[in-house]
Amino acid sequence: MGGSTSSSVADAKPRRVTKRRAETRQRLLDAALLVFAEEGFGRASVEDVCERAAYTRGAFYSNFSSLDELFLAMWEQRSAALLESLGESLEAASQAGALSLEDGIDRLLDLIPVDERWYRIEAEFTAHALRDPLLRGVMAARESQIAATLLPFIDRALERVGRHVTDREAFAAALVAVHDGTAVQCLVEPEEQAVRKRRRDLFLTVIRAYTEQNTETEE
Repeated sequence: MGGSTSSSVADAKPRRVTKRRAETRQRLLDAALLVFAEEGFGRASVEDVCERAAYTRGAFYSNFSSLDELFLAMWEQRSAALLESLGESLEAASQAGALSLEDGIDRLLDLIPVDERWYRIEAEFTAHALRDPLLRGVMAARESQIAATLLPFIDRALERVGRHVTDREAFAAALVAVHDGTAVQCLVEPEEQAVRKRRRDLFLTVIRAYTEQNTETEE
């Protein structure tokens, strides 16, 4: 089942990645996404993932020590793709000229779609992790790492509109809280435009609350 020992996640050692191994890992990750979405993380098994990917258990365990480790690899991969998109968007914005804070928020929200399938998988894994102190610590550490990677992108975007962050840790936590909270509302009422407007307004409020105008840009 989904709840394999979390110590194997914390103690997992890097494996040499060949082209064939990379392809095998990716097929397992793609298969797991489908299995988790259909069955739920808690009900999915290694056998389910192997069957969907058309691999043996040996192929699975030569790449991942558990479903926990597989999920964290999936999460890290999606985060890396998001950060890459943010970087490309920021570069495009820099070439396009002036950008307002509101335009920046619109770009950000376009890059962070509310994905019902992924939200359900992540929520189920989070509930699972909360029952395991070690795994919870692994998730907290990875979330901190993602925030640390994301903040420089946000710094560059804010610099373009003449603002800077006043409390980096609180700012990152507030952004995550707004995203998670409003994502649920968007999923519950997907056709309600007022919900999406509130999501945008809340992001703007958080940014204004945790940033200040640069002194040299003030009139």
